Amino acid sequence: MNTSVSRADNTSANSLFRPPAVDRVRVGGFFGPRIQTIADKTAHTLLDRCIEAGMLDQVDPDRPNPGLRIPYQQGNDTVSTQMFWDSDFGKSIEAAAYTLLYKPDAVLEARIDEIVEAYGRLQDSNGYLNSWYQRIEPGKRWTNLRDCHELYNAGHLMEGAVAYYYATGKRRFLDIMARYADHISEVFGPRETQKPGYCGHPEIELALIKLGRATGEQRYIDLARFFVDERGQRPGGEHYYDREARERGKDPSDYHFGTYEYSQSHEPVRDQRHVVGHAVRAAYLYSGMADVSTEYGDDSLKPALEAIWGHLTRKNMYVTGGFGPSAYNEGLTFDYDLPNETAYAETCAAVALVFWASRMLGLGPDRAYADVMERALYNGALVGLSLDGTQFFYDNPLESRGKHHRWNWHRCPCCPPNIARLVSSVGTYMYGEADNEIAVHLYCDSAADLKVAGQSIKLRQTTIYPLDGKIRLTVEPEAPVEFTLALRIPAWSPKATIRVNGQQVEIATTEDKGYSRLNRLWQAGDVVELDLEMPVQEVHANPKIGNDQGRVALQRGPLVYCLEGVDNGDDLNSVLLRPESAFRCEAVEELGGVPALVTTGVRESIGDDQLYSIAAPRRQEVDIRAVPYHLWDNRAPGEMLVWIRKEGL
Repeated sequence: MNTSVSRADNTSANSLFRPPAVDRVRVGGFFGPRIQTIADKTAHTLLDRCIEAGMLDQVDPDRPNPGLRIPYQQGNDTVSTQMFWDSDFGKSIEAAAYTLLYKPDAVLEARIDEIVEAYGRLQDSNGYLNSWYQRIEPGKRWTNLRDCHELYNAGHLMEGAVAYYYATGKRRFLDIMARYADHISEVFGPRETQKPGYCGHPEIELALIKLGRATGEQRYIDLARFFVDERGQRPGGEHYYDREARERGKDPSDYHFGTYEYSQSHEPVRDQRHVVGHAVRAAYLYSGMADVSTEYGDDSLKPALEAIWGHLTRKNMYVTGGFGPSAYNEGLTFDYDLPNETAYAETCAAVALVFWASRMLGLGPDRAYADVMERALYNGALVGLSLDGTQFFYDNPLESRGKHHRWNWHRCPCCPPNIARLVSSVGTYMYGEADNEIAVHLYCDSAADLKVAGQSIKLRQTTIYPLDGKIRLTVEPEAPVEFTLALRIPAWSPKATIRVNGQQVEIATTEDKGYSRLNRLWQAGDVVELDLEMPVQEVHANPKIGNDQGRVALQRGPLVYCLEGVDNGDDLNSVLLRPESAFRCEAVEELGGVPALVTTGVRESIGDDQLYSIAAPRRQEVDIRAVPYHLWDNRAPGEMLVWIRKEGL
């Protein structure tokens, strides 16, 4: 048996890496119970709350027209969140579809079919499909791409249709959305008779790539490329949004957000170098750019993508993987502006960052992207879903005085189905497939049916990660085959060991961009054992983030931790870690058995009757207990704190 392992050549690193279809990865372990909860509760909850809000009344032409139920936004009288209802249905169907791969549910499937048939009845003969512009504001379609989410809605319906097709094999919804995509391709494009426009809220770019991959139709991928290429252009010297504003009789300068940085359309995408504007729109756009770069081997997009990525991760990202500190624009402000208590850090933004990072990995395995994908997934995104699967966070501060809690629903319910669809499809983010290489980006107990070198490969992960850093991978090719297996070595792990069939691998000789790339003739039953050291680590912030000075954040593996009042009492800012604080792990049964980090520190006080004192604070030794950030507010309400004071800093 061949037991030798060599470093892969660089040509493989430049291959296109695509994620496996969601139906080819079965996930257990850490995410398995969460997917089961989404199947049991969340999927029905999402549809219940969409229908209770009146969404099916708006979609189904056989029902009385509901009219305007949600007022236009104050200060922005062109927008009502009711315009986005198609997107909420699309994401909810997508999330529910993924759960059908784990748990057949005839009732859930029938509910989706009812909604799909309503869309089928609503669709125009030319393929157009938008419940707002067909039933609430007829006659205004394609007149305000800047504000009104027309193409964004189409994108989420397309993603829902692709997911439902993969889950059930039913083509009805897929065919409806393919007809709509064909109509959009007639309306938008470079010809004189077409509109050179694009959506104010990027999303359709991602959806068209998925639709093209699912149907095999290159024209949908070409349309995605058009939308990416056209963004920020000024055909005839005029910005498209200025032109359409004039055409509807509006002054282009009368724009609520003032600058087209808000929608990342201030300049052509290849000229952009900074993350700006609305956080979710930004990450969706960059995801689409990365997809286009991968599909076309278009290296001209890489300088922009790499520069923007660096600007986000080095100057504008929370330790949780969230971003976008401002509630005003749901997005970016200025570099190092990362307040904790007022952090917006929308759940959708962290979800979108996972999307973007995953697509950057389409250009080849690179720990710089995969580590951030993991950070955002386990912390800034996963916090958005309660353990029981029925409540949600929209914004995600890193400090709370006890008044911030999950919602049953939200006036703009984009986040609940977004986090649900991410978690229920998490298997597709774990792997990447290229012609001669399989990359393992995320570790979780799972079984995947993959393709490499023209052969089918079964890859099995056995692990309790992230509770422990030991991962066992079993490789089962149809026949002996040579390919490269790339395993991510997270930057947070100070020491890692790899054994192939019991023989230790010198990681230094195989590592490339944070992945150990193992090239060999693989045979059925080959076993790779990866052991990642997973110590408790104290994270220090750049001094330019003034809120975090004199403080540390705790992490173990991919999990960022926080203090909760339920464990530590209130006044969490009075608690300090000591330089010699040593942590032990203790399982928290009411949080699913995840380990809490426990140590001894001190609590300071100067007395409740004094605001200031010239005397040093009194100190009392206390136990300090931290739990994973994504699990806070699942027990008794109370304070929460990520950045903890520490003596000597």
